[in-house]
Amino acid sequence: MTVSPITVAPTEWLPIGLAADVPMLEGRSVSVAGRRLAVFRLPDGWAAIDHACPHHGGPLGDGIVADRCVTCPLHNQRYSLDTGARQDASGEGVRTYRLRECDGRLELCAADLAEQLERAA
Repeated sequence: MTVSPITVAPTEWLPIGLAADVPMLEGRSVSVAGRRLAVFRLPDGWAAIDHACPHHGGPLGDGIVADRCVTCPLHNQRYSLDTGARQDASGEGVRTYRLRECDGRLELCAADLAEQLERAA
């Protein structure tokens, strides 16, 4: 899924795709405003984090999901989908983003994205 860059107020929600495109306990990669994110369907809701594992850039959207964590498919680094923290606490975590489902569509909090884009600039 790819979403074109759009200018929005930071209090808005950005549509990023259809909820039906993400199977239960799996992730999918999306591109929003030039940033790649991984979105996950969980039994009790949704999670969104940076797509690249900080360890070696592995695709977290392709990782295995269990216990509200995702395991990087390259080197088995595990990250909390709630906080982004690396589970062994020995390295850098990933950024989390607020995500919601509204009428079958997934929406990302624009303020979370804007904050991350400012940090990267």
